[in-house]
Amino acid sequence: MMAERLSSSVASSSCCCLLPASKRAAVPSSATLPPLPHRFSSSSSRPSHRLASSSLTSSSSSSLRLLQRRGIRPRRTMPVLCASSDPAQLRSAREDIKELLKTTFCHPILVRLGWHDAGTYDKNVVEWPKCGGANGSLRFEIELNHAANAGLVNVLKLIQPIKDKYSSITYADLFQLASATAIEEAGGPQIPMKYGRVDVSGPEQCPDEGRLPDAGPSSPADHLRDVFYRMGLDDKEIVALSGAHTLGRARPERSGWGKPETKYTKDGPGAPGGQSWTVQWLKFDNSYFKDIMERKDEELLVLPTDAVLLEDPSFKIHATKYTMDQDAFFKDYAEAHAKLSNLGAKFDPPEGISIEYDPKTVAAEPFVAAKYSYGETKKELSDAMKKKIRAEYEALGGSPDKPLKSNYFLNIMILIAGLAFLTSLVMN
Repeated sequence: MMAERLSSSVASSSCCCLLPASKRAAVPSSATLPPLPHRFSSSSSRPSHRLASSSLTSSSSSSLRLLQRRGIRPRRTMPVLCASSDPAQLRSAREDIKELLKTTFCHPILVRLGWHDAGTYDKNVVEWPKCGGANGSLRFEIELNHAANAGLVNVLKLIQPIKDKYSSITYADLFQLASATAIEEAGGPQIPMKYGRVDVSGPEQCPDEGRLPDAGPSSPADHLRDVFYRMGLDDKEIVALSGAHTLGRARPERSGWGKPETKYTKDGPGAPGGQSWTVQWLKFDNSYFKDIMERKDEELLVLPTDAVLLEDPSFKIHATKYTMDQDAFFKDYAEAHAKLSNLGAKFDPPEGISIEYDPKTVAAEPFVAAKYSYGETKKELSDAMKKKIRAEYEALGGSPDKPLKSNYFLNIMILIAGLAFLTSLVMN
């Protein structure tokens, strides 16, 4: 299956949206990229879902010439854009995304996918879609080739079967649905999302490169404000959104940042390697803020744009609060994530579509990525096995308060036998 082939490479990608272009690995040319479905190709401006290019096809061109010979000048029309997503299909797609997360551990890169589609928004540009934002443009190869989007082609291929299965969902909605679901399934807050985003119709509507933030600028605080203020976000939202670095890893061969591997990443989950910001890098919590405040573990990554959150006076107010109060972090993050997901979006209907969980139903226990191990783990004996060993020990004359002393040779033999028994248990 495609999911099986891509799970390792996708799971190894970082959720970091703050890696500098100067430090990122060179983005391969289209000739060296993995084969793209026609939906991702810049050579085709006609997406698969009820979209029509503004250019005329060869068959319609002949009809146009016939009308012109007859003196009829047809009225020019705007491109037909992807209509609103279907609520029922959105709910079903959300369940499929949950299953995908269980098998591929792709939480970080799904978060990154939603962020990078929305994060190109410029509040100073009024016209849609020139303003950028959450409009599905990231599906086109020209935007995938932006240095900041290196590796996202793999996650697009991973979720394309879901798009094919639910044809009445726009790419813009699917990207944001996947991002929010990944946060929730990693143990994070439920995000108050709305849907109904309209897709752009072709690659010519993709934003210019360079709108996403860097991680190693000369003045990290000024740079973060320049980028996020352009989106209409404030200092609290900058810090809250930075907290998503609790998920994911950075890889030096892709981004120029981080170590090849650490004790927390050398065994996966997913493809091993990279350097994470937190110990449990598939668990969404406030440990990111605690770790950058303490900076005691050299195995954990701290970028200049991470460190500045506790150096800049305004940022520090919020970062310190989140270090001590995870509930406050969850609340502010959920609001900031929802706001980010709506930037630059055109909704149909204008008020959007809600697919919130029905409070009357009892939801099953959500999949929490933190249940997976990170690094080495210890196998504990069950209580029943401990009782069995103790009973056998006492039957030979020993007790917790009175060790065996009667026969040194017997004691040694019992000790060897016990060690062999425990070794067999651990190995099994």
